[in-house]
Amino acid sequence: MSGLQDLKKNLFGGTTSVGRQFGMIFTLVAIVLLFQVLTDGLTLTSGNLIAVVSQYSYILILAIGMLMVIVAGHIDLSVGSVAAFTGIVVAKAIQNFDVPWPLGIVLGLVVGALIGAWQGFWVAYIGVPAFIVTLAGMLLFRGGNQFIGNADTVPVPEGFRTIGAGYLPEVGPATGYNNLTLLLGLIGCLAVAWREWQARRTRQEMGAEPAPLWISGVRLAVMVGVIIFATLRFAGGRVGTSLPVSGIILIGLVLIYSFYTRNTVSGRRIYAVGGNARAAELSGVKLQRVNFFVMTNMGILAALAGMIFVARSAASGPQDGLSWELDAIAAVFIGGAAVSGGLGTVSGSIVGGLVMALLNNGLQLMGVGVDLVQMIKGLVLLFAVALDVYNKSQGRFSVIDSITRPFRREGPPAAPVPADVSRPNDKTPAAS
Repeated sequence: MSGLQDLKKNLFGGTTSVGRQFGMIFTLVAIVLLFQVLTDGLTLTSGNLIAVVSQYSYILILAIGMLMVIVAGHIDLSVGSVAAFTGIVVAKAIQNFDVPWPLGIVLGLVVGALIGAWQGFWVAYIGVPAFIVTLAGMLLFRGGNQFIGNADTVPVPEGFRTIGAGYLPEVGPATGYNNLTLLLGLIGCLAVAWREWQARRTRQEMGAEPAPLWISGVRLAVMVGVIIFATLRFAGGRVGTSLPVSGIILIGLVLIYSFYTRNTVSGRRIYAVGGNARAAELSGVKLQRVNFFVMTNMGILAALAGMIFVARSAASGPQDGLSWELDAIAAVFIGGAAVSGGLGTVSGSIVGGLVMALLNNGLQLMGVGVDLVQMIKGLVLLFAVALDVYNKSQGRFSVIDSITRPFRREGPPAAPVPADVSRPNDKTPAAS
């Protein structure tokens, strides 16, 4: 096998579609480079990258929860309204009842969990389609936000603002960079190197042939290079700024949910339900529990996203959360999730969200009007979903699925479908 073929097969996990392998990553890189040129170098400045993470972290958090909802075969149209409702409840509780802001955050998560459980009950146990339940929730909680807040803005205290507008503090000797951000970058590089080494060792223990050593070296060099570049950018912002606290929360959630969806039995069952609900049920998966969980989890993450936005804005208002659900859904589909459910990754959704965030940011830096920005974002979403439908018809894979395959745990899915029931139900529609 030639060196180029080795690279094609092993660097990103191998696939039958070169365009689908590299398309999404190339799209993200192309957007960055294009706007770097068109904005005279503003796109990759420390200040702009810090602003992008601070401004769009709540959408990326929503995308994590929305991924699980869509993978399970559902959709959630209420996340923006739930986020706004939670924000006003927390702001009012802190202002009117002197609730300490840390307890206010806990209150917000509880409110989100209760709302998610309420909607999950109707979807999982009553059988009302998630589209209808969350459409009703969108109206209900949007009205609740305006009713409780009396259509006014409600400020939040300084301490609460840390989760949305805070940065890693300056500690240690004066290095010209934020030392805590540098430390996080070092940990990230070591973690990537360890994971690559462990992946090779696992394949060897299983008797499988690992990728050529030079392929692992190239893959490791690319990932470490990206981490180092990002670390220096975030650590080298103006004094008082660094990696935003909201970005740290986002990174933590990405790691937790990536592990959960890839390496746990309950996480793999979400994919089983979305891929073939009937076959998953016959293999022992409790459909009601899975559907109830993904809706409840979405409520919690929507509440967290709402509080981060309120913290960044320093107040809760009646216009909070408008169209957030559309941005979250767009991020998931652009990131490679299948419209019919059963396919998608957390990392893919984050990449999709970054594509939308950087596209939006670049157009704003160029002074493009909001109307044209919305039109362009709509076209990007349409073409992304059309590409997904086309590649599905050709039997091709998601680029993000291919990229992350070398870092997955080897072995069969946690919830296998028996051979005697999988084929007769291949065309069974996923739960809606």
